[in-house]
Amino acid sequence: MNKGKVDVLLGLQWGDEGKGKVVDVLTPQYDVVARFQGGPNAGHTLEFEGQKYVLRSIPSGIFQGGKVNIIGNGVVLAPDLFMEEAMALEASGHDLRNHLHISKKAHLIMPTHRVLDAAYEAAKGKSKVGTTGKGIGPTYTDKISRNGLRVGDIFENFDQKYNACKARHESILKSMGYEYDITEVEKNWMKGIDYLRNFQIVDSEHEVNGLLREGKSILCEGAQGTMLDVDFGSYPFVTSSNTICGGACTGLGIGPNKVGDVYGIMKAYCTRVGAGPFPTELFDEVGDTIRQLGHEYGAVTGRERRCGWIDLVALKYAIMVNGVTQLIMMKSDVLDGFDTIKACVAYRQNGKQIDYFPYNIEEGIEPVYKEMRGWKTDMTKFTSEDEFPREFREYVAFLEAELETPIKIISIGPDREQTIVRE
Repeated sequence: MNKGKVDVLLGLQWGDEGKGKVVDVLTPQYDVVARFQGGPNAGHTLEFEGQKYVLRSIPSGIFQGGKVNIIGNGVVLAPDLFMEEAMALEASGHDLRNHLHISKKAHLIMPTHRVLDAAYEAAKGKSKVGTTGKGIGPTYTDKISRNGLRVGDIFENFDQKYNACKARHESILKSMGYEYDITEVEKNWMKGIDYLRNFQIVDSEHEVNGLLREGKSILCEGAQGTMLDVDFGSYPFVTSSNTICGGACTGLGIGPNKVGDVYGIMKAYCTRVGAGPFPTELFDEVGDTIRQLGHEYGAVTGRERRCGWIDLVALKYAIMVNGVTQLIMMKSDVLDGFDTIKACVAYRQNGKQIDYFPYNIEEGIEPVYKEMRGWKTDMTKFTSEDEFPREFREYVAFLEAELETPIKIISIGPDREQTIVRE
């Protein structure tokens, strides 16, 4: 943790790496927690004091009483979903009005954005991306094409601005011949806008830089994962924002020289939701076992996640584009019962072996595996790294050598207590 610096926490795979739990473990050391990109398609699950919470837009530091939590300008916000999430948290006794600050420059997800999302996916047929249908892609599209509606717009001439955007969307939907009815959704959405007006809506870039000048420490949390980055992920099967470390600079308005540590989170294996290439995917009972043991179902959507062995080619690439300084390995306990553990160390493409992440991984990629002995030990009750079995230590040492980055934290279960910080 660096005072007057921003540390960044992000996923290194295709999302769902367990960021929510890690933020919750790390936040006690920080003064401020900020979200820098993504929308309510990302669910961060936190479990403590016997309660389970799924956060979609609100930063995970909200449970640490008294800390400032910021929703940055790079985030897209759905007022109705935000209201639902915030009211549930308020009902469970968390003070949001004083501790949650929302950027005026964050873009709003409109009801018609969700309809457009569904219409575009339907039009793609077999080549669809597998979006969550939350309207995130169309909202970022409007932002880039300079047609967006922002949080700061809710304070003046809002109806006029809203109706102009809506009319644009309606003409697109009409040209596509897409049938829909948003009457009820829109009513609730407008209630969400009224609710939003009660929060501290701020110029977040001034606030973040002011806090840094005061010597405060800030933890930035990303949503989704590196391999879903719009520039560096498995395009076009990606999200619509920059999920990498650079996204923290643009999504909060901070200079690159303000970034301190970059924590990269990975699972001891790999998963992916929705369509798109996944070189190490398993279609056998090993894949099914990982899914069952790891409870690999979406926090927001409940969708089954595709499962496979860890992909070190993709991980090296993710570490490179993010400038990762420390690794955090989640769900090590899921592999506790396996006789053999595999790790992909290279790809075979068109008969040639490559050790770098290529432009296209959609076709003709075959993983080259290294096999290791499993540790066959229940690690969920361990409290220190001294208890780790030899085979697991060997797996960790192998990963550190391959990835040339230290593994600082190892998670051995869903609870905040089941976390081992290595010396």
